[in-house]
Amino acid sequence: MKLISAIIKPFKLDDVREALHEIGVQGMTVTEVKGFGRQKGHTELYRGAEYVVDFLPKVKLEIAVAADQVDAAIEAITKSANSGKIGDGKIFVSGLDDVVRIRTGETGSEAL
Repeated sequence: MKLISAIIKPFKLDDVREALHEIGVQGMTVTEVKGFGRQKGHTELYRGAEYVVDFLPKVKLEIAVAADQVDAAIEAITKSANSGKIGDGKIFVSGLDDVVRIRTGETGSEAL
């Protein structure tokens, strides 16, 4: 089992959700976050004054998947979140030792 964490642009959330649903991903956790990468934020103009926006709004997705779904999930996220512009985001994949469904007590891949 793997945990996929993806940081994407907020307006791409619906596209990514639909792409993951099409490949059979059952659920995800979505969090509104702020951050920056190589672009280091940007400068905006507001009421004639220029100011620097250090932390850009992003959306973080956390998806627990079986090991055989990892490649398909990464491909779905990459294709649907790609705008071709800087700041499209990143995908992180880490291992999951165990998962427990609280309601039923199921563990492992049955809990996904």
